[in-house]
Amino acid sequence: MRTLITGGIRSGKSAIAETLMGEGTTYVATSPSRPEDTDWAARIQEHRRRRPASWPTVETTDLPSALTALNGPALVDSLGAWLVALLDRLDAWDQPVTQWRGRLDDEVSALIFTWSTCSHDLVAVTDEVGFGGIAEHRSARIYADELGRLNQAIAGVSDRVWLVVAGQVLVVKDSS
Repeated sequence: MRTLITGGIRSGKSAIAETLMGEGTTYVATSPSRPEDTDWAARIQEHRRRRPASWPTVETTDLPSALTALNGPALVDSLGAWLVALLDRLDAWDQPVTQWRGRLDDEVSALIFTWSTCSHDLVAVTDEVGFGGIAEHRSARIYADELGRLNQAIAGVSDRVWLVVAGQVLVVKDSS
């Protein structure tokens, strides 16, 4: 079973994702650490406190490799953080799209393949970016456009897609 959970910031999507998982779950944290950012550190601590101590945590920005190495179910939090790390690595924020598009597409394709062929139950959390206007700043436009594409691709190969609004789940897709 592959489940994509999307929603706005602070909508409750991570907490709901955690309720789907049981013993043997690996928590895959995709955000690079930011020790200088105390607000970010507080968010990370909140997530750590909420999930069971028995869940091993893998902190990585190499999501396809992490999914390939699994020996049980996993919760990925989040696709947006993974994408930001990838765009950082590709220097996409300051380069013309033609300089990084092919490499981004290759990385996303690898993730989609790994997600769709993984033999374990997977849940991924992502941010919903489709409700706002077009951002004024290039980096925000790149992020929204690319996360929208990534979310569509992952949703296409997922069994379930849930949208979380104010802590409530709306079923978008259920092929289970």
